Amino acid sequence: MAPLWLLIVTQISTIACALVSGVFLAFSEFIMRSLDKSERPAGIEVMQVINREVFRTFFMVCLIGISAMSLAFCAYAYVTLSGPLASWVMAGGAIYLLAVFGVTLAFNVPMNTHLDRLDYQSTDAKAYWEGIYFPRWTFWNHVRAIGAGASAICYLVAGLLLAQASTT
Repeated sequence: MAPLWLLIVTQISTIACALVSGVFLAFSEFIMRSLDKSERPAGIEVMQVINREVFRTFFMVCLIGISAMSLAFCAYAYVTLSGPLASWVMAGGAIYLLAVFGVTLAFNVPMNTHLDRLDYQSTDAKAYWEGIYFPRWTFWNHVRAIGAGASAICYLVAGLLLAQASTT
C-alpha cells in the first residue's frame, strides 16, 4: 500500500504543474501577441512591469516550489519506488526540471534581465524586442508550457497508479 502523503504530494504536484502550464500557455497564446501588437514602447514597458511584479506572486511559489519538489520527488522515486510508478514520477520531475526550470533560467530570465535594462522608449529596446525578445522568448515560453503540461500528465498518471495500488 502506498503512503497517503505520497498520493497527496502527487496530487499537489499535478495541480501546481497544470497551473504553471496555464500561465505559460496564456502568455504564449495571447498575452505576448497582444503586447507585440501594442504600440511598441507600451508593449515593452508592460512586459518590463510584468517581469518585475511576477516575483511577488503565487505563480513564483508554484514555479520554484515545484522545481525543488521535482528534484526531491525524482530522488525519492529512484531510491524507493519501482516499476511504472517510479518511471512516471521520475519523468514528471525530469521534464519539469529541464523544460520548465532549466529553460526559465537559461533563456527567459536572461532575456527578461536584458529587456529590463533598456529604456522602453529607445530604439535599442524596439530592436531587441522585434529581433530577439519577442520571437525567442515566446518560443522558449511554448517549451515551458508544454513541459509543465507534460509534467502534470506524468504526475497525474503516477497519482492514478498510487490510487489504484491503494485500493488493491
